[in-house]
Amino acid sequence: MRIDQLAINSVSTRQSSMEEALAAYAAAGFRNVEFPIPQITDWMGESRSPADFQALLDSFGLRCIGGFECGIAAFAPPDEQVANFAILADRARLLQKLGGTALVVGTDGPSGPEDDPLGVLAEAFSRLAATIADTAVTLCIEFNWSPIVKSLRTAVEIARRSGAPNVGVLFDTAHYHCTPSKFDQINAASVPLIKHVHINDMRDKPGELSNCNADRVLPGQGCLDLKAILAALEGFGYDGFYSIELFNDDLWATPVEEASRLLYDSLLPFCD
Repeated sequence: MRIDQLAINSVSTRQSSMEEALAAYAAAGFRNVEFPIPQITDWMGESRSPADFQALLDSFGLRCIGGFECGIAAFAPPDEQVANFAILADRARLLQKLGGTALVVGTDGPSGPEDDPLGVLAEAFSRLAATIADTAVTLCIEFNWSPIVKSLRTAVEIARRSGAPNVGVLFDTAHYHCTPSKFDQINAASVPLIKHVHINDMRDKPGELSNCNADRVLPGQGCLDLKAILAALEGFGYDGFYSIELFNDDLWATPVEEASRLLYDSLLPFCD
């Protein structure tokens, strides 16, 4: 992991304003930021544009690398699916204007028996991907943000079956710990489809007893062998961003300037 690959997911901190958060991230050393997209749209409101948000990022020497908002409604009725696809396509185009390349997406699941649910999801991702093919944005499937996509292997299978070059996988170390994902699934077949990584550590609890959000801790403070995971990802060719993403009450209660420093500094021991 290199310094230029480090990023912060802005859900990791609590702040009074976007400006306060960005100032803290930049002061801590971050140059790359991933956003919950509603944070961006709320800041823009009725009177600001994506260009205004880009100018704000530029003023702090930061760049947007991606974001997330909702899952794909592959099993929804047609009218709901059309509306859902329109939202996701709109978010992809917003990220494009900001230079972001990763739109993290969860999935829904079938309401009843389904012969090939992964095929349904793959087809839906393929159709959505076609609508944003003119952007540089990749749809990144987050396993465990779904009632049925519960492992790296499953997410990789959906991305592969979609046949779309702009459909990939988000690898999150917390979800890796809490799901049936196995270390040997980080391999030559899966890693080329991993387009984005969320990095965090986990309290020393069995995966099946862990809360994939609340049990996250700073890298180096938990039970995950992050050095081995990073070595496997990079050994099979991953060269993208590592976005630290924590849902930690202690960090949220810490002033954003200090929290940002703690987040950044926790990543440095894992850098080359």
